Amino acid sequence: MTNRLYHQQPAESAGSLRVLAPENSIHQLPLPELYTQLESSRDGLSMENATLRLRQKKTAEQKTRSGFGKGLEIFLRQFKSPVVLLLVIAILLSAVLGEISDTLIIFCILMASGLLSFWQEWHGGKAVERLQKMIELNTTVLRDNGIRILNTAEIVTGDVVLLKAGDIIPADCRILESDELHVNESALTGESYPAEKTAGIVAGSAPLGKVFNCLWQGTNVVSGTARAIVVNTGSDTVFGQIRMSLSETPETAFEKGIKQFGYFLLQITLTLTIVILAVNVYFGKPLLDSVLFSLALAIGMAPELLPAIMTVAMSSGAARMMKKKVIVKKLSSIFNLGEVTVLCTDKTGTVTEGAVKVGGIVNISGITDQQAMQYAYLNAVMHQGFSNPVDQAISMLPVEANGFLRVNEVPYDFIRKRLSVLVRKGDEYIIISKGSLEGILAVCLTIKNGAGEIQLLDAEKRKKINEQFQAYSSDGYRVLGLASKAFDGDRMCREDEYGMTFLGYILLEDPLKQSSAASIQKLRQMNVSVKIITGDNRFAAMHIAQKLGISKDRILTGEELDTLLPDGLLVRVLKTDVFAEIEPHQKVRIIKALRQAGAVTAYIGDGINDVAAINAADAGISTHNAVDAAKQAADFVLMEKDLSVLADGIQEGRKSFANSMKYIFISTGATFGNMFSVAGASLLLPFLPMLPKQILLTNFITDLPALAIASDHVDGQQLLRPGKWNIKLIVRFMAVFGLHSSLFDFLTFYILYFHLKLTGASFRTGWFAESVATELLILLVVRTRKSFLKSTPGKMLLTIAILSLIFTLWLPGSVLGTELGLVALASGQILLIAGILVVYVITADLLKVWFFRFNRS
Repeated sequence: MTNRLYHQQPAESAGSLRVLAPENSIHQLPLPELYTQLESSRDGLSMENATLRLRQKKTAEQKTRSGFGKGLEIFLRQFKSPVVLLLVIAILLSAVLGEISDTLIIFCILMASGLLSFWQEWHGGKAVERLQKMIELNTTVLRDNGIRILNTAEIVTGDVVLLKAGDIIPADCRILESDELHVNESALTGESYPAEKTAGIVAGSAPLGKVFNCLWQGTNVVSGTARAIVVNTGSDTVFGQIRMSLSETPETAFEKGIKQFGYFLLQITLTLTIVILAVNVYFGKPLLDSVLFSLALAIGMAPELLPAIMTVAMSSGAARMMKKKVIVKKLSSIFNLGEVTVLCTDKTGTVTEGAVKVGGIVNISGITDQQAMQYAYLNAVMHQGFSNPVDQAISMLPVEANGFLRVNEVPYDFIRKRLSVLVRKGDEYIIISKGSLEGILAVCLTIKNGAGEIQLLDAEKRKKINEQFQAYSSDGYRVLGLASKAFDGDRMCREDEYGMTFLGYILLEDPLKQSSAASIQKLRQMNVSVKIITGDNRFAAMHIAQKLGISKDRILTGEELDTLLPDGLLVRVLKTDVFAEIEPHQKVRIIKALRQAGAVTAYIGDGINDVAAINAADAGISTHNAVDAAKQAADFVLMEKDLSVLADGIQEGRKSFANSMKYIFISTGATFGNMFSVAGASLLLPFLPMLPKQILLTNFITDLPALAIASDHVDGQQLLRPGKWNIKLIVRFMAVFGLHSSLFDFLTFYILYFHLKLTGASFRTGWFAESVATELLILLVVRTRKSFLKSTPGKMLLTIAILSLIFTLWLPGSVLGTELGLVALASGQILLIAGILVVYVITADLLKVWFFRFNRS
């Protein structure tokens, strides 16, 4: 059996991809030949055959990417820093020269640090994998001549899939038959309008967007239905090949900031390391000792645990979000959610109950019409497009439809804004169409009046219909139009919709949630503004705005939006709270304008028309019951479509952001200050102030509590404002607190060397104890913007910090301490160091409160 039937040529962009035309290209082959190559048929595979193919597929994937291989990659990643690699080389050189004891100690400390970081990253990744498995996409498949709903991951070549509006294409497929099928291929071709697809043969080589008889993995059905045979899956698909050839997922703003921060620290670290090495060599200190000291110092200054801290913070945030009914699909987007300043949402199900009810089906006189009700029912139950709340509500009506059979349909699309179904009763064929009032009136020439008479639809009657429409909308109804016409034939197309008779209005109710106003107020208190983007008319939007306490002056319609120039839109989008009569492409324009105006934007939606906007937002959000395309595009999936749930999710994103920033502040404060002081002291003292193994041990001990930062408590004040990456704030913090830390380090240096007359091992022990203690204590100080006595740290963080401090005090008098070059300190020396630490903590706390009062992130 041929496993790969389509070949792709590398291209500069998805929009320029071209299909090659080899002998067996899938768009050229006649279907019988394709069935033979795939060892399948129009009715699909047997369960036995499909199970065998799935087993072979999984075996191949496991060989390509085993769990051991992935784990080894993560482990080696912990040691990829150039500074760490240089230190490993220096350690090996030290071993060759006979310094076996020091070599083993330094090597063990390095390995312990690497294993800690590896465990955190591996554990965090596994936790997210478990969460993501909760969001499964399903596909309708023909197996054993029966219809089955399977997980998309179980699809194999040769399967025959049944597709409808809203479905994600699970693999590269060849169309066997279709009905008004339109597919969104913008992710591959760049075309914003849906591509029309149908069965047939495409001869010769053709651009990807011109291959009308094939469907590509990752695209989605906008309207219509299809039966298609799977040809390629996984990495063999067009999308899979592009994904392999392109770089990783685009970086978030936080990730870009972290990278910028890393380069900044690297420049300082390398400069300082080279200077220290050169000066120590100049003053005649041993070369190997100087090299090891300089490299250990570089590692001490580098925030090497930052990747692990980021992973743990994000995975912990994802776990907390799950408890709040928010599933994280893209881990790095958690920080984006924490930075959100504007939330854009549709109306149905978030602001309203989402349980649509039929308020009435009436003629132009406002009287319930039985024929109109029956026709609305037939249209709702007989179409084969995607299920939606409106049709579900209409299908619950107590209507008899005996004798009617579905013949054909023209699916709903966002251009026509109507759905037409051709039904038959006996020898009579009837087209029934429902949709937006504007879309229905566009194809109507006549009207059925209250007495049941057919009249010409003139300008006066159109005016009356629109006035009644406005009145119903102002009362809070969502209003659809309904029309019909007799038809001669058993096959209809779009052109056959014209010349219909207007029957009346379908009035739909979807009341506001009682919690909506409170949820919006809660988000506003969190400095998140809520903007409602709806396709409903302006009158219904005004009704919603009034209920939510929003001024009707802050409503913008799609028609008005199209008249605005880009600069004018930037101003209006920030001032507008409700957008009405909005088309799908206008949603994207609104999102992009908000982002361009400086807002960090989240968008929540669950329909096909929301997919582009979800992709355009900083944080794309969908719901568990959304169409597959919306769930696929989203960064987050809500298990409950409610603004209060989303508020909890944003709060958890801010917690993850705040806890990650704590590690950065700690690394740039005490850690950088201590290492800078050690570097300075090495230039002034006739001996090294700390041995390389002692510097690395200091780094290891102080990193232990940092691993618990992800589970630390966050002050309520910090959750009231969106987090924002600010490199200038970090640099200012590093300068202020690094200087403060160095001041106390040099005070310790003065007391140890000049007052207590300590040298060698005694001096190093005193400074080692002071350095470790200051870094552990500053962790408890900097973790809160308030006075540290007014904020309770997380239990795990506090426990590990206390245990680390006890270990530091115990170490000098132990056998292990002797091997590390440490000696027991006298009680007087301990008291002096303790006094320095008390003053250090008090001044650091006061300085921190002052700093964040005048420097807000």
